[in-house]
Amino acid sequence: MKIPMKVDYGVRALVELAQRRGEGPIQTADIARQQGIPEAYLDQLMTSLNKFGFVQSRRGPQGGHALAMDPKDINLNMVMERLDSSNSPLDCLINPHDCVFSHTCAQQEVWQTVEATIRDVLSNITLADLAERQTSLAEKAALPVSS
Repeated sequence: MKIPMKVDYGVRALVELAQRRGEGPIQTADIARQQGIPEAYLDQLMTSLNKFGFVQSRRGPQGGHALAMDPKDINLNMVMERLDSSNSPLDCLINPHDCVFSHTCAQQEVWQTVEATIRDVLSNITLADLAERQTSLAEKAALPVSS
């Protein structure tokens, strides 16, 4: 399964906002710089994240973005479903009637199980979990190596 760039960038931006919660609105340029995301692309993505209710956005010199929900209430499956509605491993799982073999396909059940397992895993990982993990990894990376 390949995670679309839109989902990767969206999750990175949301984790950045989760880590900086309480700092006030964070500008797109700052998020883009911190996360290595092209600013023009991120600007469009933040519009989508706002539309889906994940972020609140404010325009102007004091503007920026902040999470609209508690990071504990946003899981990766929610983000994946909103940003990539075609995230099924096979097209036939989205539209079974489009496949002439759908009613006799032995693989279909296997891929349905794979899809359900992935959704279950993603549903159990929140932005708060990722933000905490990201902070922990950054702290470990900053520690001097003892010899």
